[in-house]
Amino acid sequence: MHPLIRFKKSFAFSFLLLVLGLPPAFAQQNFDEVQIETVPVADGLFMLVGSGGNIGLSVGADGAFLIDDQYAPLTDKIKAAVSAQTDQPIRFVVNTHWHGDHTGGNEHMGEAGAIIVAHENVRKRMSTEQFLKAFNMRRPPSPPGALPVVTFTDAVTFHWNGDDIRVFHVAPAHTDGDAVIHFQKANVIHAGDTFFNGMYPFIDTSTGGSLDGMIAAADRILALADDATKIIPGHGPLANKADLIAYRDMLDTVRARIREMIQAGKTRDEVVAAKPTADLDAAWGKGFLQPDVWVGIVYDAMQ
Repeated sequence: MHPLIRFKKSFAFSFLLLVLGLPPAFAQQNFDEVQIETVPVADGLFMLVGSGGNIGLSVGADGAFLIDDQYAPLTDKIKAAVSAQTDQPIRFVVNTHWHGDHTGGNEHMGEAGAIIVAHENVRKRMSTEQFLKAFNMRRPPSPPGALPVVTFTDAVTFHWNGDDIRVFHVAPAHTDGDAVIHFQKANVIHAGDTFFNGMYPFIDTSTGGSLDGMIAAADRILALADDATKIIPGHGPLANKADLIAYRDMLDTVRARIREMIQAGKTRDEVVAAKPTADLDAAWGKGFLQPDVWVGIVYDAMQ
């Protein structure tokens, strides 16, 4: 199976679990078959791919440093993948945002001694019931043990495993709590769900997301990147600057087309029916979000 197809199928399944809030028993039956793939990124840096958002892993003398932790039933498998790279414990988990396919393992990781870190809006969102309008679904509060115990408003830097790891908040993009993680010496960036490589992204307008913010986040990351930069997307295969440029240009193209239709007085249904992304769908429309759903989300994200 082509790697991109595998990534897209993994994303579709994991995001379905996120929005449907399936019971643990059902989730466990599916997670039994999930394997954690370890993708080398740079010296001491890896991307772990399973079911949910891509995990970043830094290993070294200071201990393991994780970015996101997917779903609770996968914690043992994730720990095993970490142990295959280092005998050091997991010391920190940084959440890129609040969604369950990125924070579902928090409680288990915290119980094992990891310190959970995130933007302050992540803790706020996880502490209360959330409503995802796009799917008409309510998400209950997370248990107290899953909440980040260290939060920041703008940025925080970890001097860890021989690198300076800058974690910074971007203006509301995928959600209102998005964080980007920049390994400055290694020239690696984890973009969280501000970047879905090779597919239309979900924009959670119910928790502050916006299309303008997604484009602004891409611009901010691109300002840090050069041709040698490796970029870990929230979903999709390992990327580079050219991949992010293509994604950013796609978002900008769709924004311009739908903005023109909105300014012409078109309703949401009329915009969707016009299929403004028809020429882009072959390249970008084979992820979890079908093109018509994506166009509707973009319309909502521009209101």
